Amino acid sequence: MRLAPVRMRGVVLVGLVSIGCAKPPEPVPLPPPKVTVGHPVEQEVQDYTDFNGWLEAAKTVEIRSRVRGHIDKVHFKDGQLVKEGDLLFTLDPRPFEAEVAVAKSQIEVARAQLQFELEEEKRNQGLFDKKVVTEADLQKVIASRKSWDAKLIAAEEEARRRELDLTYSKIVAPISGKIGRAQLVEGNLVGAGGSDPLLTTIVSIDPIHAYFHADENTVLRFRQDRAKLQAGKARDEDLDGDLQVPFQFSLEIDTGFPHQGKIDFAENRIDPETGTIEIRGTIANPTGEFVPGSRVHIRAPNATLPQKSLLVPDAAILSDQDRRYVLEVDDKKTVVRRDVQLGRLLDDGQRVILPGEHGLSPASWIIVDGLQRARVNYPVDPVDPEAEAVITTASR
Repeated sequence: MRLAPVRMRGVVLVGLVSIGCAKPPEPVPLPPPKVTVGHPVEQEVQDYTDFNGWLEAAKTVEIRSRVRGHIDKVHFKDGQLVKEGDLLFTLDPRPFEAEVAVAKSQIEVARAQLQFELEEEKRNQGLFDKKVVTEADLQKVIASRKSWDAKLIAAEEEARRRELDLTYSKIVAPISGKIGRAQLVEGNLVGAGGSDPLLTTIVSIDPIHAYFHADENTVLRFRQDRAKLQAGKARDEDLDGDLQVPFQFSLEIDTGFPHQGKIDFAENRIDPETGTIEIRGTIANPTGEFVPGSRVHIRAPNATLPQKSLLVPDAAILSDQDRRYVLEVDDKKTVVRRDVQLGRLLDDGQRVILPGEHGLSPASWIIVDGLQRARVNYPVDPVDPEAEAVITTASR
């Protein structure tokens, strides 16, 4: 009875040795992950950059009185549109009319005295010819006549000045535009000079200017393209029409960039501290829709000429710190990284790839879906969704 347990232990031991000698199953290799690929699209694209800008009136005039007087009447309503030459303020004209009358009377006095001096000169000339008066007496009479000649001229100029003051008592609009509120109204005394309070201001409406600051690289690209435009043209040929660059802009309440203008001026120096230059565009504003001082969003082209560029879906762009790249599938179905420089995002979701050393072409296969399953230098199973078939050979 004691030997039975011993035989049972031996049997168990033999079984364990048999199990330990069995070979483990070989691992089944995983198939390459499937990814969706597509070709970049090549086409000419005008690349843009968006800027924040502001609107300013093409002309702004501060209305001040040129003469001293009391305001008799205000002829406009605050904020209305005025035309050049419209009457804005009238000063009490009576003091100016009185001064004009006095100046004209002085003309008559000088004219009468001059007539007497002319007759006196003529009489003394005859006496001198008869040796009755000396030459000194004659010269004295001639000098008196010349003095009254000058006094008559001075009296006439003074009368014209007084008439001009009377004209200035009616203050008119020097430009067409939108007028501000009247700072002074009837009964106020105004003086002549720049230190006196403003009467009002006028800003021109049509056209209106948009200003923004562009970076130095954008300005350099403009200059290179302008040199291309000038090539082959005569020096005396008018290039203004060619050099005006269209741009788009929007107000704060707009969707997209529905309005247009033309860039027609850039400052004559780049700010060395910011590396930017102030750009001006001109906008037609016949209805007064755009108000000076408004903030605008400006979309300006990076160059005056369209550039041939590749377009890829924006979803295919990956980021590595400050670098951007896409994943390409080569002819061995292996994932390759391609660093790219990005342009603007188009409305259809395509991203512009700027020309450079990226190695892409319209025949390249770019991974557009399944990026999280793809690894650089590892194989994938590319699928072309348009052909609805598995790509057997990816080519550039």
